[in-house]
Amino acid sequence: MRHAFPAIAAGVFLCLGVVQAQADTRVSTSTDPTAVISQPDASSTAIPHAVGTAHPTAEDDSSASPLTQISYDRDFLATLPKPEKSASWRCLTEALYFEARGEPVKGQFAVAEVILNRVDSSSYPNNVCGVVNQGTGRKFACQFSYTCDGKAEVINNRKVYNRLGKIADLMLKGGPRKLTQGATHYHTTAVNPKWARSFTKTVKLGAHLFYRQPSRVASN
Repeated sequence: MRHAFPAIAAGVFLCLGVVQAQADTRVSTSTDPTAVISQPDASSTAIPHAVGTAHPTAEDDSSASPLTQISYDRDFLATLPKPEKSASWRCLTEALYFEARGEPVKGQFAVAEVILNRVDSSSYPNNVCGVVNQGTGRKFACQFSYTCDGKAEVINNRKVYNRLGKIADLMLKGGPRKLTQGATHYHTTAVNPKWARSFTKTVKLGAHLFYRQPSRVASN
């Protein structure tokens, strides 16, 4: 699996993932001190109010909506309709496939939360594809290593990809973000990146540790 890490304002070196010795699973490692903290990035901002909340509308029937009746297991995902495909959906599904396909369902939802939390934060690009591809093409700047590890992004397991696509669709439609407590970063338990020392650890899910980006307070 890979990982989502930050690149904080010029100077803070964040690492994204680790390559785990598993067939069909790559790990992400981001090493650029200048990459935007998509590993947290450049500007100082607190987690926006939208992070960690569900987004149902007044018209939603909460008694029947999958947005409020989520069960973090494959049986629940099997009941969901085919996703509505879009550029954001493709980018999020691909990121889940290459970053978390070996994780339990709850861990896959958690990685989706991190990506969407970054979209909501002014410290990152304001769209899913921008967040996922942030730093791609710049040495050690990738926020998700699979986007620049030199390996072709081949979807070998279409069944898993389709299942992850349902997670992506549900989260893009406003699924609740309650697993990671507003996390914007994560790394596998196999690594111990320096940036983690200054971030607030929120939860451990599967092989990933999740962190919330610290708020920066301007000094007088």
